[in-house]
Amino acid sequence: MKLDRYDIKILQILQHSGRITKSQLAEQINLSVSPCWERVKKLEQAGIIEGYGAKINLASSDNPTLVMVELALKQHSADAFRRFEQLVSNTPLVTECYATGGGVDYLIKFQCKDIDQYQRCIDQWLDSDVGIERYYTYIVTKTVKCQQTDPLSQWQDKTFCL
Repeated sequence: MKLDRYDIKILQILQHSGRITKSQLAEQINLSVSPCWERVKKLEQAGIIEGYGAKINLASSDNPTLVMVELALKQHSADAFRRFEQLVSNTPLVTECYATGGGVDYLIKFQCKDIDQYQRCIDQWLDSDVGIERYYTYIVTKTVKCQQTDPLSQWQDKTFCL
């Protein structure tokens, strides 16, 4: 699907204000409500808009422990990757996971109530048959920057760094 300026503006607004009303959205992009809403539905059907949700700041209430993990598998077959990714998908403590090229196979973010909870989880993974070769654990001591990105405006802007 080719995005025009209206689609891009809709995406930018919804990314930051997912609860905006149809009429407010239409007003902000200078379209009437019906054509604006048709564009939103097309963006959803095309899979460009995957869903809507609240950004939760658990640090303000629970003070969770964030753990970042670099992980490599013993085997590099499609079946091995599929089994591991299924395990990750079924682990609620994992909030993000990225398959990578380079020295490790995955970068994983755990959000736990404490270190013990993380350790019990990783011990279960190690006892499973998913074939973990090695992993490195990094305890997050401070969040320096954590924000939902706005890739649409970044891609349009030619200046990516200072």
